Amino acid sequence: MTSTPRRAVFLDRDGVLVEEAGYLVDPERARVLPGIAPALARLAAAGFVLAVVTNQPIVARGLATEEQVDELHRRLAGMIVEAGGPAIAGFYVCPHHPHGDVAHYRADCDCRKPRPGLVLRAAAELGVDPSRSVMVGDRMSDVAAGARAGCATVLVRTGAHLRPPIESPDLVPPDLRPDWECDDFPAAADWILGRAS
Repeated sequence: MTSTPRRAVFLDRDGVLVEEAGYLVDPERARVLPGIAPALARLAAAGFVLAVVTNQPIVARGLATEEQVDELHRRLAGMIVEAGGPAIAGFYVCPHHPHGDVAHYRADCDCRKPRPGLVLRAAAELGVDPSRSVMVGDRMSDVAAGARAGCATVLVRTGAHLRPPIESPDLVPPDLRPDWECDDFPAAADWILGRAS
């Protein structure tokens, strides 16, 4: 008898887990949004693997190192656990930008959302089935990345969804729609758990 592949919730970081703060480098400025820890705990209790997939062009722009971004993520993971939430299985970061200031990170990569590379890498490393998983983000580039990886998608309307598309060689299809839209991540968790029951 074969076991059912694991499922995940892939989360964008800024505007989904933490308050949008522009180029966030200082861990002291990171503010976990209300209701995040209990919503994550409910998803973990239902068997979802939790992973963050985030574009961080601050590295390509020379505003932070990969090590600084990793440290911020360690602090963020600790804040979530301290608030009663579960451990995050992994933080997956695209440090690239097609017009970055740091030559090493100036790249037309497959991991910068709306491309699906970051989601697919996380799924492969964590042993989860994208078709049983959900991508939650606050921009249509997140929705596109999740859809291209084969995930269901949720758009949270926390502000960035109204901004112009991110700079990318790939356009988000104008007719693309998320599977669900809601005002915040706790509402996204309600929908994910409802469809999984």
